[in-house]
Amino acid sequence: MKLTCGSEIIELKPSKIVAVARNYKAHAEEMGAVLPSEPKIFLKPPSALLPDKGQVILPKASARVDYEVELAVIVGSMAKNVTSESVSKLLLGYAVLVDITARDVQSAAKKQGMPWTVAKGYDTFAPLGPTIVPAQNLDPSNLDIWLKLNGEIKQQGNTNLMVFSVTELVSFISRIMTLEPMDVIATGTPSGVGPLEDGDVVEAGIEGIGTLTFTAVREH
Repeated sequence: MKLTCGSEIIELKPSKIVAVARNYKAHAEEMGAVLPSEPKIFLKPPSALLPDKGQVILPKASARVDYEVELAVIVGSMAKNVTSESVSKLLLGYAVLVDITARDVQSAAKKQGMPWTVAKGYDTFAPLGPTIVPAQNLDPSNLDIWLKLNGEIKQQGNTNLMVFSVTELVSFISRIMTLEPMDVIATGTPSGVGPLEDGDVVEAGIEGIGTLTFTAVREH
């Protein structure tokens, strides 16, 4: 997957996508969940990545597939056991990511005490773009974030409402697993998540980055 980053074109081939759950208070509330005392993370496979203006495939196995707009952090250098103060020097930049979720599959997994991998891991379930803004050009701590479904605003928030900041998240994750260059961290979603239907057009944007667009298509 090729993306521009400043004046360069890079090949984004992450070893992993690390996603953060319940990192906005209002979203935790709408999901009926308590706020975590430390970041709660899960993985999405790199095969889920989808470029700007792509098609998200709504799988036959799920009757409800949801959108969740997020600020994506792209790692630039190997990071292991890094302090919050060191994080900014290790980042490549920022992009828009939509964490697509088979919500009914996730709900069934939760009830059984099972992982969310299936619900989060289908091909096309991680649209990312439209570009990568170099880390030195953007302060991620106070950015408006929004999502439109067929032209109607569904999600609207600001990264200053995150429970855990970008630096806290990167530092925390690096103490568990080594972050490799081009790895992606999805930092959580504001409230307003909802379902996608066949033919829906999604525009997801973050201040200072741009607008990521995709169409939802039902698998036949």
